Amino acid sequence: MAKPRILFFSQEIAPYLPASENSKLGKELPTAMQGRKYEVRTFMPNYGAVNERRNQLHEVIRLSGANIVIDDADHPLIIKVASMQPSRIQVYFVDNDDYFQKLDDDSDDVGSNRADNDERAIFYGRGAVETAEKLKWEPDLIHVSGWVSALIPLYIKKVFNTSPDFKKAKVVYSVLRQPETAPIDAAIFDKLIENGVAEAEVEKLKKLPFDSNILHRIAIEHADGVVFNSIDPDPELLEAVNQRGIPYIALNPEEKNDEKYFNFYQSLKEE
Repeated sequence: MAKPRILFFSQEIAPYLPASENSKLGKELPTAMQGRKYEVRTFMPNYGAVNERRNQLHEVIRLSGANIVIDDADHPLIIKVASMQPSRIQVYFVDNDDYFQKLDDDSDDVGSNRADNDERAIFYGRGAVETAEKLKWEPDLIHVSGWVSALIPLYIKKVFNTSPDFKKAKVVYSVLRQPETAPIDAAIFDKLIENGVAEAEVEKLKKLPFDSNILHRIAIEHADGVVFNSIDPDPELLEAVNQRGIPYIALNPEEKNDEKYFNFYQSLKEE
């Protein structure tokens, strides 16, 4: 029997970024699931803080070269790959000099404070899903983590929804503990239409409360299950999950939660 497959779209992964609660999760969770006999692949943005030489990243020519149009401008999509050690899990890096260079005024390694975070999330979301489809890998489960990944459930469910590569996959979204992002530009809705999201779907998204949690809300709206990386979830996001009637778990990130993740994945597969 073939091994089940999990595709992770992570916000950050150690050791490519300095060790933090979120980057350690980005490494440890895929490694733990590989140890439970899952096949695993992962994606993350190629932030300017990633040391390509030390981590032995190299470009995948057959996956690179597309242009993603955002606000009437073309942005080249570059895909690089490395092997996470010691697990040897493949990590695909979504790269673009316009969005993932390191800036002097970045508040953290992922640039949570940037004014263009709406476009960065669009570029990573569209670029990562488009690349994953090219892999022809057909995951059973897709786990998406963090605000920069938050549009991926939308793309999978509403733009790439006819793709056989994602047809059987359940989508899990993790709300991570992290610094609050800069306010998201309301122009994100027009940019999503430009990037393949149907206007009718965008009109539905416009009815969501437009606040600091808007990216999380969009992800929750299109996920099959949600993980709160906190034992005290944001009550408004918890209400959004309950309104949809989808399963969720709230975890203490300071504990070892491999078994809880595994059981949650299994429960979604059995639905």
